[in-house]
Amino acid sequence: MATGNRRAYDTLSEAVNDLQRLGYTEDFTVQDDGECLFCVGRSMELSPEEFVIDEIYRFEGMTDPGDESIVFAISSKDNLIKGLVINAFGAEFSFRSSKLVEELNRKKKDA
Repeated sequence: MATGNRRAYDTLSEAVNDLQRLGYTEDFTVQDDGECLFCVGRSMELSPEEFVIDEIYRFEGMTDPGDESIVFAISSKDNLIKGLVINAFGAEFSFRSSKLVEELNRKKKDA
């Protein structure tokens, strides 16, 4: 279940489908150094200063508490781009991802 946002989604796929419908169509991945995002469709890097977090949704696994995901809906007015960052938590959550997610969470709180 998503928490702390305007919309409530029961599943990760439901959130992704609806956010894509709302214009968050690009897929972003966390770069290996954990310092920026990479837009797969546009072959573009974005540093944390170049985007804002519009919404955050967190999902916990029904049977395995270690099976958690978080979805960031992000946008960059300078680059006219909107998309999603999807990260898995639990045992699979890497340090590089956690560094950027920490920065993303900090930016969301400051907004």
